[in-house]
Amino acid sequence: MPGAGTAEIVAFYAQSWINCDPGAVRRIIAPDAEIEWNLGTPVDDEELVQTLDRIAAFADAVTIVSTSCTGDRAALVYDCAAPFGEVRIAEFVTVADSAVSEIRQVYDVVALRRYFPGLLDD
Repeated sequence: MPGAGTAEIVAFYAQSWINCDPGAVRRIIAPDAEIEWNLGTPVDDEELVQTLDRIAAFADAVTIVSTSCTGDRAALVYDCAAPFGEVRIAEFVTVADSAVSEIRQVYDVVALRRYFPGLLDD
């Protein structure tokens, strides 16, 4: 997405995983992106893409509750509705050279285990 700003790149990234398009997610994440999450296991870009794809596929709906962009950084909050409850995800993203260069995710791990059973068992 040459020439796109932080808001456009972050919106493309978010809508790509919400719409179960892992190819688009892979294209917008820089090959050397720094990725962290609080799920207790090491993460790389492929693990992140697979996890987001499984969440989006299982969820009844994924809603972006809030997006805030400042310069090259953005913060997003998602509600992921599962058949028996909701999981909230917070995500902090940095954009460089028209790609996502850093991702920090914070999950409600208790709700994730309860409402998305098996997701963390792989």
